[in-house]
Amino acid sequence: MKIAVLPGDGIGTEIVAEAIKVLKALDLRFEMETALVGGAAYDAHGHPLPESTLKLAMQSDAVLFGAVGDWKYDSLDRPLRPEQAILGLRKNMGLFANFRPAICYHELVNASSLKPELIAGLDILIIRELTGDIYFGQPRGRRVSPDGAFAGAEEAFDTMRYTRPEVERIARVAFEAARKRHKRVTSVDKANVLETFQFWKDIVTEVHKDYPDVALDHMYVDNAAMQLVKEPKRFDVVVTGNMFGDILSDEASMLTGSIGMLPSASLNASRQGLYEPSHGSAPDIAGKGIANPLATILSAAMMLRFSLDQEAAAQRIEAAVKKVLAQGLRTADIFSEGTQRISTSQMGDAVVKAL
Repeated sequence: MKIAVLPGDGIGTEIVAEAIKVLKALDLRFEMETALVGGAAYDAHGHPLPESTLKLAMQSDAVLFGAVGDWKYDSLDRPLRPEQAILGLRKNMGLFANFRPAICYHELVNASSLKPELIAGLDILIIRELTGDIYFGQPRGRRVSPDGAFAGAEEAFDTMRYTRPEVERIARVAFEAARKRHKRVTSVDKANVLETFQFWKDIVTEVHKDYPDVALDHMYVDNAAMQLVKEPKRFDVVVTGNMFGDILSDEASMLTGSIGMLPSASLNASRQGLYEPSHGSAPDIAGKGIANPLATILSAAMMLRFSLDQEAAAQRIEAAVKKVLAQGLRTADIFSEGTQRISTSQMGDAVVKAL
């Protein structure tokens, strides 16, 4: 089981270190190799995704990813910004399906900004298509001034684009996932305004004919954003495009009490995957030892489940996280009166102890 470890920038190095600590506590043999990515890679090699890092990722069974980005790189041309690394990995590895579970642990019900009765027992799976939509539509560009700078430009544009195979395969992933849950899929679109999403809606409806045992409903993205706050437990599996999924999954994460609790998995057709927390690099708290590593630890559990075929080990990690929360141990983002505030490394140690 070969794992490419790409900590990245900001708190990425801190949280990935705790996930590795937990993985090493298991009675399993891993081959782990670490490489630079994002801003750290740009500083060392002049590119956020060096060829050596990409090669390592492609040759591994799974990638454990931290986070990339820092405000100091905002002045770089877009192809050289740290965030391009994750887009490059998704494209080159063919990672088309992003799984983002939003689960509200019983112990964190009061950490959510919503009333406990609205989110107690919440368990949503958001499936986001990763390789199409406005993030990858061609041509991508902007009208620029003669010197090539964006300042003074008259126009900027990006194109939203999907192909039939892209929509069909993500729809099948969603229906298959729903079969293992509560057999309900909500497809989120903006078909009333965008031709791209009328196309999406029609294809999802066609694919649904092969899954008569799964209920399907369609919802406009603005209504879905509202319903996630108004009645979140109405959802089971939510499938949507790249941009809408990016936004809605972050909204859903806050229902759970903190984005620091939200893991994610990005898979290709052969189950090779990239696993990362849903939050960013948080440069404002980097190095302070206060970041929550649980999303990364839970991402490692998803890695064991989906790419490394180690379901029992995945369940052990998830049970250990629940035990730590039941003990009242909290990092700053989920701390509340009556609980014990601990550091990033102490949270990793607590999970290891619970294992």
